[in-house]
Amino acid sequence: MEHVLRPIYQERASNAETLGIILVDKKQNETNVTDTFDKVLLVIVKDAEKAMMTKHYTFDYQKAVMHTITEKQLRKWLLIGSHRRLVDWLFNGKVLFDRNEFLHTLKMELKAFPFDGRKIKTGIQFAMLIRRYIEGKELFEQKNYLDAYNHVVDSLHHLARLSVIDSGLYPEVTVWAQVKRLEPAIYKLYEELILSDEPIDKRLELLFLASEFMIHSRTADGAQHILSVMKEQDAWTIQQLHEHKELSNYSKDLEVFIEYLVEREYIEVEAVMSKNEMIFHRYYKVGKQ
Repeated sequence: MEHVLRPIYQERASNAETLGIILVDKKQNETNVTDTFDKVLLVIVKDAEKAMMTKHYTFDYQKAVMHTITEKQLRKWLLIGSHRRLVDWLFNGKVLFDRNEFLHTLKMELKAFPFDGRKIKTGIQFAMLIRRYIEGKELFEQKNYLDAYNHVVDSLHHLARLSVIDSGLYPEVTVWAQVKRLEPAIYKLYEELILSDEPIDKRLELLFLASEFMIHSRTADGAQHILSVMKEQDAWTIQQLHEHKELSNYSKDLEVFIEYLVEREYIEVEAVMSKNEMIFHRYYKVGKQ
């Protein structure tokens, strides 16, 4: 099918905005990596009207998908970790076009995984973990065990990704295979949750206790990025924090994360007078730890 797709990707390669093109083939028993398509064409461009454009093709009982994404969107996905297949595509796909070694340089950056990049990814994953843990514990206390179970599974996934990031690697599609090798303790927790014969409430109770310890031990690392950003000025409104270029990546999890860090005294609240004498604005500043 590649020869059929050749005119399509050659046309993109001739565009001055195109930085790189990767072809990914479906592998047996790994259809999830290519979203069930036989071929994936990933076209990375410097800039475009839309951050992502997708087209589907079919030929001789096969199907292909072409994703055209901007460099900005690519780097955002890599930062947040919301498109895990992307890492697999970049490392294992066939490079069809590479303008000025853009893809080669990008893959070298990913392998090096600079410390600043790890700090941001750790902070984002930790914020996601906190939200899922808090919501899951609340559901558990309400005896909504199946809903709590779902949140615990998600929180364990975030813990798993954190352990991989801490090891200087990018979480892959098969993240549990990575975690089994890198941090067996988290892998064992996951096994106990899904394989144990204990009643679901007992499994959840055990997992919340273990997770609480692991979260506590990782809080300083998880808070490192947001605290380093907040040191840029003395005090912040919540809107200023939301609008900061790096903290905007925390999205909906930012406020829950901030409140968690306030409770643990990593962040202090400063009351600032408003126009109404009876109410104060809430400002946030780095704690004195």
